[in-house]
Amino acid sequence: MFSTKEQLEKRTGPYGIGRFSYLQSLVTEFQDTTSDEAKKETLANLANFAYDPINYEHLRKLNVLDLFLDALEETNEKIVEFAIGGICNACLDKQNKEYILKNDGVRLVTRCLSSLNEETVSSATTTLMYLMTPTSKQEIITLPIVECMIRFSQSKNKKLSNLAQVFLEDYCSEEQFQEARSVHKELIKSSTLEKNQSTEAHKQVTEAQTFS
Repeated sequence: MFSTKEQLEKRTGPYGIGRFSYLQSLVTEFQDTTSDEAKKETLANLANFAYDPINYEHLRKLNVLDLFLDALEETNEKIVEFAIGGICNACLDKQNKEYILKNDGVRLVTRCLSSLNEETVSSATTTLMYLMTPTSKQEIITLPIVECMIRFSQSKNKKLSNLAQVFLEDYCSEEQFQEARSVHKELIKSSTLEKNQSTEAHKQVTEAQTFS
């Protein structure tokens, strides 16, 4: 990871020739296109650029962080996946992190935890850990989120289960964990009861149709 201006300039020169213009063209393309496929491709490119510190200043000037945050509210799952990936990459930078936190980032990222796309959920889980500060922790370590992490820790997806386990071990107190686990157990009981009731109702309807 490059950390100083001098080291970064070795890669592109003192003026970052061409890089800003290219990023600007990607932003313009994303904003102008009506094609979801083009949006996905462009957003994926921007998310990749968000991984490299040399691009952070350019991305801020071009309001790419706002673009990522806005894209989290899209209905297309792949667009959301690339948007949260970009945020996950960008928030490693302190200035980017502060901006995301000040612009409703925790709420928007938390919404991604309910996605059916496991890559989106994994990126959202990682992002919440990256966004953790003494102040933001109160907003992140809530009962619903901790209960989600308990559920994710039992996932067959090894990447997701490992991330959730790290979240629980590194950021949650024993009291918070136990409270969320109690809620989790109640949700399982409720879900099982509803499933049994649904099965029984279906059985009764089938029997009624058989004898009619």
